[in-house]
Amino acid sequence: MALGLFRVCLVVVTAIINHPLLFPRENATVPENEEEIIRKMQEHQEKLQLEQLRLEEEVARLATEKEALERVAEEGQQQNENRAAWDLWSTLCMILFLVIEVWRQDHQDGPSPECPGGDEDELPGLEGAPLRGLTLPNKATLSHFYERCIRGATADAARTREFVEGFVDDLLEALRSLCNRDTDMEVEDFIGVDSMYENWQVDKPLMCDLFVPFTPPEPYHFHPELWCSGRSVPLDRQGYGQIKVVGAEDDTPGCICGKTKLGEDMLCLLHGKNGLGRPGSEAGVSLCARDSQYLDTMQVMKWFQTALTRAWHRIAHKYEFDLAFGQLDTPGSLRIRFRSGKFMPFNLIPVIQCDDSDLYLVSHLPRGPSGGGPAASTDWLLSFAVYERHFLRTTSKALPEGACHLSCLQIASFLLSKQSRLTGPSALSNYHLKTALLHLLLARRPADWKAGHLDARLHELLCFLEKSLLEKKLHHFFLGNRKVPEAVGLPEAVRRAEPLNLFRPFVLQRGLYRKTVDSFYEMLRNAPALISEYSLHVPSDHTSLPPKAAVS
Repeated sequence: MALGLFRVCLVVVTAIINHPLLFPRENATVPENEEEIIRKMQEHQEKLQLEQLRLEEEVARLATEKEALERVAEEGQQQNENRAAWDLWSTLCMILFLVIEVWRQDHQDGPSPECPGGDEDELPGLEGAPLRGLTLPNKATLSHFYERCIRGATADAARTREFVEGFVDDLLEALRSLCNRDTDMEVEDFIGVDSMYENWQVDKPLMCDLFVPFTPPEPYHFHPELWCSGRSVPLDRQGYGQIKVVGAEDDTPGCICGKTKLGEDMLCLLHGKNGLGRPGSEAGVSLCARDSQYLDTMQVMKWFQTALTRAWHRIAHKYEFDLAFGQLDTPGSLRIRFRSGKFMPFNLIPVIQCDDSDLYLVSHLPRGPSGGGPAASTDWLLSFAVYERHFLRTTSKALPEGACHLSCLQIASFLLSKQSRLTGPSALSNYHLKTALLHLLLARRPADWKAGHLDARLHELLCFLEKSLLEKKLHHFFLGNRKVPEAVGLPEAVRRAEPLNLFRPFVLQRGLYRKTVDSFYEMLRNAPALISEYSLHVPSDHTSLPPKAAVS
């Protein structure tokens, strides 16, 4: 028993001592597959090292991109701060500019006869000598030029007016005889306006502009709604108005055709035949805009042209000349053509009187303030032509005998006309010249317009135009001008209106402004040579009135 236990213990001790993990032997033999395992472990270790390098490169790249993004964000934030500061300064500068402009309009609205020096920053790239450097011919040359070239060329103006007025009287009388007093418009006597009736016409051939007022049949009337210049009026509608057809009793829009039985052959000029549009009936001419109670300018012109054509056919056998419409873009333009080949143009313009004043609403103007047209066909242009004629006549009575105010206007208009033929028409018109003269007449003493001051006043007129062009501001003479004497009789709404800038289109159209200023300075440069040349030789390129028009 004891021997057996001893043997078992001996075996256990021997096994423990010979276990390779507890007591390894130095000369132990390595299994055959251990080298393969070591090789694979080395390859795995190399892969791990390569992966570690790749991860380190990726971390470095991400860190670089993060720094770049942070740098871009900082720059963007700095730019936003700079932009905000710039916007703040721009807003402050704009507010300051508006304040200065309002102050100038409030305190410097009167005309300034002084010549401007010219601002190079205001007209970048424009070439032209300042007006102060202009040397006009002396008084003797100017007087000789006026007597020979202008006064002599307009000597037959009185005969032209007399001939045209006699013919238009006959034409309008024929028109009235064709109209029905109960349903048709009533055409009144014509009114002569513009340069031919203000005695400063220089363009050839001589042109008569005649207003023809018309009114609706009783008991209805026209109700003008004026849009004088003001803050509540859109810029494109300043100086315009609308005309509503209003009943006499209830002051509501309407037409007589709805309350009166018309004959089968009678036409309502407002709403067509009988106002009912019966099937198979011939439609009349509608003067109101579609679905509106306001008169349409184009429809009125079509009606007026049709009426004139019928009137001419009635009296054509009495005359030995032809009558036709002139310019297509001027609906009221007419032209008398004689058998000799000579012609005589004139303008008949349908207008509507504003209440009992001399203010008229005009459908179209053949010549007048430049700028954009009306915003809608129901917009009628306010015309102060009758007031302008009365003001010039009244002022002339207070001036010295032989005053030079109309001579200045004629010479300036002559130069502008020749320049327009040379380089084409610009936005500067005769109406602007007349407006400038009216401002100067109000600012100057009567004694300053003596005949001997022609050169000084002409220089001053051109100087005033240059100043207005440089400032892009030429105020309408009557609208909002509180310096106009009350004796002129302007309506109070016109006197209280905000001033209307006739040069406002120059602010919006830089190309038109550049062309106009270039043409103006070229006209100034050509003026001395042109006046001297025409003083010596007057070209025979004008068409005169025939000795006597034959009337059968």
